[in-house]
Amino acid sequence: MKVYSKRIVLPKTSELDIIDITDRVQMEVKESGVKEGLVNVFVVGTTGATTIMEYEPGLVNDIKRTLESLVPKGADYDHHQKWQDGNGHSHIRSVLLGPSIVVPVTSSTLYLGAWQKIVYIELDNRPRERALKISVLGE
Repeated sequence: MKVYSKRIVLPKTSELDIIDITDRVQMEVKESGVKEGLVNVFVVGTTGATTIMEYEPGLVNDIKRTLESLVPKGADYDHHQKWQDGNGHSHIRSVLLGPSIVVPVTSSTLYLGAWQKIVYIELDNRPRERALKISVLGE
């Protein structure tokens, strides 16, 4: 089995930026030489997330509105008492969405449906540069 791993850095992001990273992940799959296998995309950090979605403006706005409704930014979180950083909501949102996804690779191509895109979602309350670890495993 072949294992290929790459750390990539995203440009500075702001809270609730949703970035389509499908092409970048596909580029790493091609670079890996893996024809059949899996790719894992992992956020290095506790206030970011990856997921798969239809990447269109209406749904992007719906996701932002839903996250704010489910886990409001202005609520009082115990995390704030310990760290005084005001990002308790960011950590909870990250736990709900998750730091990683796995996608099948077939014929050196991401095995995604017509509308599926891999996205990174910034959840922290301050702009930051983010690293992602992309691991491709297979033959």
